Amino acid sequence: MIAKVIVDVAANQTDRVFDYIVPDEFRETIAPGARVTVSFGPRKVQGFVTGLDEQSNYSSKKLKELENLIDLKPPLTKELLFLAEWIKNDTLSFHISVLKSMLPAAMRAKYDKKLTLVSKEMLSKLPETIKPFFEDGKTLDSWEEWRKKAAEDEKKDMMKAVRQELVEVTPLVKTNETKKKQLVVRSALSKEELKAVLDDFPSKAAKQKALLSYFYDNVQEDVRVVISELMEQAGVSRQTVQELVNKEYLLKEEQVVSRDPFEGRTFASSSPLPLMDEQEEALTPVIDSIVEERHTTFLLRGVTGSGKTEVYMQAIDQVIRKGKEAIVLVPEISLTPQMVTRFKERFGSRVAVLHSALSKGEKYDEWLKIREGKVDVAVGARSAIFAPFENLGIIIIDEEHETSYKQEETPRYHARQVAIKRGEIYNCPVILGSATPSLESYARAKKGVYHLLTMENRVNHVQMPEVTLVDMREELREGNRSMFSRELLEGIEARFKKKEQTVLFLNRRGYSTFIMCRDCGYVAQCPHCDISLTYHRYNQSLQCHYCGHSETIPSICPECQSDSIRFFGTGTQKVEEELLKLFPDLSVIRMDVDTTRKKGAHERLLKQFGEGKADVLLGTQMIAKGLDFPDITLVGVLAADSMLHLPDFRSAERTFQLLTQVSGRAGRHTKKGEVMVQTYTPDHYSIIDVKAHDYLSFFEKEMSVRRQGGYPPYYFLALIHVSDERLDQVISVSEKIASFLNRSLSKQTMVYGPVASAIPRIKDRYRYQCMVKYKVEPKLTEALQEIIKTYQGEMARTGLSITIDTNPYTML
Repeated sequence: MIAKVIVDVAANQTDRVFDYIVPDEFRETIAPGARVTVSFGPRKVQGFVTGLDEQSNYSSKKLKELENLIDLKPPLTKELLFLAEWIKNDTLSFHISVLKSMLPAAMRAKYDKKLTLVSKEMLSKLPETIKPFFEDGKTLDSWEEWRKKAAEDEKKDMMKAVRQELVEVTPLVKTNETKKKQLVVRSALSKEELKAVLDDFPSKAAKQKALLSYFYDNVQEDVRVVISELMEQAGVSRQTVQELVNKEYLLKEEQVVSRDPFEGRTFASSSPLPLMDEQEEALTPVIDSIVEERHTTFLLRGVTGSGKTEVYMQAIDQVIRKGKEAIVLVPEISLTPQMVTRFKERFGSRVAVLHSALSKGEKYDEWLKIREGKVDVAVGARSAIFAPFENLGIIIIDEEHETSYKQEETPRYHARQVAIKRGEIYNCPVILGSATPSLESYARAKKGVYHLLTMENRVNHVQMPEVTLVDMREELREGNRSMFSRELLEGIEARFKKKEQTVLFLNRRGYSTFIMCRDCGYVAQCPHCDISLTYHRYNQSLQCHYCGHSETIPSICPECQSDSIRFFGTGTQKVEEELLKLFPDLSVIRMDVDTTRKKGAHERLLKQFGEGKADVLLGTQMIAKGLDFPDITLVGVLAADSMLHLPDFRSAERTFQLLTQVSGRAGRHTKKGEVMVQTYTPDHYSIIDVKAHDYLSFFEKEMSVRRQGGYPPYYFLALIHVSDERLDQVISVSEKIASFLNRSLSKQTMVYGPVASAIPRIKDRYRYQCMVKYKVEPKLTEALQEIIKTYQGEMARTGLSITIDTNPYTML
């Protein structure tokens, strides 16, 4: 038997299948999708089995045997293996990079396995060779250690017993973070033996006797009890337990426990809510497609507060009734505790949650629940699209316009494309939901590629908040140099008096964006990147948000020695300080990367705000989504233009989407909401259309700008980035690439560049880029692969790096 293996060596020369002979002991259990250890050149590496065959194209003398089988149950399903092949070709990534990205980070660690008898009755069915390892309740705690000493027939019989489900395999990871253990004890004696011991037990040792009696009366044979719980229930100390262990009446052992990030929290169950007409109209075609097992991609455009989540939940309910499974993707920042709670309340323990605030171990345990079929719904950020379900019934992507669905490292996949591909494989619907869909998605829906569903009204006909645009140029002319307009300050004060809450949004963390000398114009720059340093007040430092470089603040200008160093721009820390100067009695919760670093901080701060313990919630992007509090009646946007003037063709679209999202936090319940947008460009269409809550008007204007500029959705883009520590090398390579592309591609395809990237240097590496714009270009993939092949040797030897993004989402 031959295993086709992709080895864990990310290089062009090794990006193919290698053949290995499968030793007899693994023939019964090996399956595609399992990880193996193989000998590759002088070293041992991990690999993935992508297929099995009876013969190889190479002579068997040249082939090596597999060293070890890591998984007895493959972590990757056949469908995920097929999907990996598709992503590899679509994104021009290494096959191994795609396969590894489908698994939780903890699975990249070293593994061992524990083997246990499924039940006592199975002992008689075991082959004689391996019976001794499981007699008297014994377990095999380390498969790796046992394998080194076991005879060939023992290994074969053990594999057979695993396949016949007589023996259970528990994977154990040899890294600290993946294994959570607790101490347990069990009786070393049978009930009869316990009775005999109790009859003769000396009355002086009353506590010990009481503990043995507790075991005799309350604990079944072979049942393990957690020591901490036992001490509480039997009313004894740890010392008493240890004394009985020393006398060999009790056995103490460590037990691996599954972590639950929501341990100790109870979720009240909720039932489906009555739907409004628009919700009903949106749900009907989705349910038809579930019932008929037909793949359709739906684009659900529903204004903020229109009840999209309820539509998702009722669709999932239908899927679960059919015995199928669901994946729900939400952007990382809107994976708020509120969102998770809603799913847990509706679907109970059958929900797994995957997001970055969990430890590696917690993520692994949640992933394992999915792989073992213990859950029906996976809610998570981008990587949850690879949840290893085998009977998918629906995939939902909420806030589908979010850029975080695009992975910016290899493999550079977009979760939306992967979702649609999985939907095709399983013949199930995919719902893309958003109040402000991406232009590409809405253009596809208008062309009929996606099925468009629309919800224009909020639930219970709650009014959309009134949006006021505040022209900050006027404020300046009238002598107001503060970061708050007069209107906004009056609004905050009025809400404070009425005991209502305010949300203030600023898309920048830190104290002020940069420091500058007023005499000579010197700006503190990062020595390793071509970008200014950001001032952080809490540790009095200047930091680079790209490479992490940090330095102390100069008191005099290094260029002209004047002391006119001043802070410019505004960050969240500075806003908080200014606000408290104006309103000393105001309580403010600030949410940005700095205040939410600790685990659970995000949830704790939102809970405090929800309980009314603060008047103002001030934050960056993480407060723009998913918040639903009844007392928020004012939303203030402090610098609406901060994203509008970035060198990126999507900047107007992002500004409109973000402002619409933030506006949607106000007046979601019975109290009327108001939004104040402070801007220096109040006549830009992306800001005017936010005021009118008019997505369609924005769509038409932005589409005509894209048409004139030749950008998506009218054209496809591919971006080739070249970087190196030597500037001459970067320029020479990028020029060669541009001229090669011009020669290789058709006349209708446009090649731009090479030009320096928007940030020309990061971490002492110079960066240049070329861009390809095309409508149809059959030779593109071939040409891009040729570029990688040509420079692979040089990239391996020197610091040269070439990255290709076939669907770029950021131009910086």
